[in-house]
Amino acid sequence: MAYATSNPPVLVTQAVGKNGGSFWLYDDADAATAVRASGYITNGQDLGIKIGDIIDQIDSAGGTVAHRYMVVSLHASDGSVDLSDGTALSKTDTD
Repeated sequence: MAYATSNPPVLVTQAVGKNGGSFWLYDDADAATAVRASGYITNGQDLGIKIGDIIDQIDSAGGTVAHRYMVVSLHASDGSVDLSDGTALSKTDTD
């Protein structure tokens, strides 16, 4: 699938007075390899996403946080963002 501006990441908490550090949630079933691709989120600048912000991707099929990414760059030419490779998150609890 592809990113749809009708289903953007939503701002959960904003780091006031800082560049970066805000937390976003993105609810979508796209694979991490697609989401972390440069330019996947096409309207990041319009949304107010900044370098250093954190985006947690929720698996819309399972309702759990599946990956965490950091915004590593903004593309001034088109307002899209580039995310880090991310970290897979799981619910495993072995204790």
